[in-house]
Amino acid sequence: MKNIKPKKSLGQNFLKSKEILDVIIQTANIKDKDIILEIGPGKGVLTQKLLEKAKEVIVVEKDNRLIEFLNEKFENDIKTKKLKIIEGDILDIDICEVLDTLQYKIVANIPYYITGQIIKKFLSGENQPSDIVLMVQKEVAERIVDKPESILSLSVKVYGTPKYIKTVKAKHFSPQPKVDSAILLIKNISKDIFIENKIKESDFFDLIKAGFSHKRKVLISNLKKEWKNNKNKDLINIFEKNNISLKSRAENLSLENWFDILKK
Repeated sequence: MKNIKPKKSLGQNFLKSKEILDVIIQTANIKDKDIILEIGPGKGVLTQKLLEKAKEVIVVEKDNRLIEFLNEKFENDIKTKKLKIIEGDILDIDICEVLDTLQYKIVANIPYYITGQIIKKFLSGENQPSDIVLMVQKEVAERIVDKPESILSLSVKVYGTPKYIKTVKAKHFSPQPKVDSAILLIKNISKDIFIENKIKESDFFDLIKAGFSHKRKVLISNLKKEWKNNKNKDLINIFEKNNISLKSRAENLSLENWFDILKK
């Protein structure tokens, strides 16, 4: 079972660097009472580190070849109920049925082709984790953390605080991916900003999607044409009151700017 070859169709790139594993664990700041959800554990190298720190680890693995391997490797941890192994696709699983608690963290080296879907599922879901530590493509991490803003970066920042932790070179994986990776931390995850501003999540996402609908056009033009909730709104007045230039493009606005538009 040790010679399991990574499946390209599942986006499997197994992490093999102890140094990087240590950085992930340090970033997650795991306490002995923490419940950890790991997505795509592969051969369990990160799982082993998580078990040393956390109260309980729940792993979700889609590749049935690895389920037997993980059951054998972590037989004792499964018996003591410190580890729970679930076979399935994380995107299809109802997380509320998997977790017995509302308090948990996600720590994972995920398949890159579902990065966006995973982030959306857990940030916008009812049972949000308190923190997320993910291995993602370097370019994706940069887009989330840096400016100019994008739909992706705003979709993360509206729920939590993202931080770029460390670049991880392709050589640290087997097989080596074609791009470098990065450890991404998202802290302080909640939906408080919507509650505090009395704004629906759906209204916020409708607004930013309209704003980014035509990247080469100025924001106010996009909102006039694409934003379905712009009726009875004096956009010019809203922009001027909030010191937003009429020549601004969507990528130039901060998260606060978008909420200012919605609140008027």
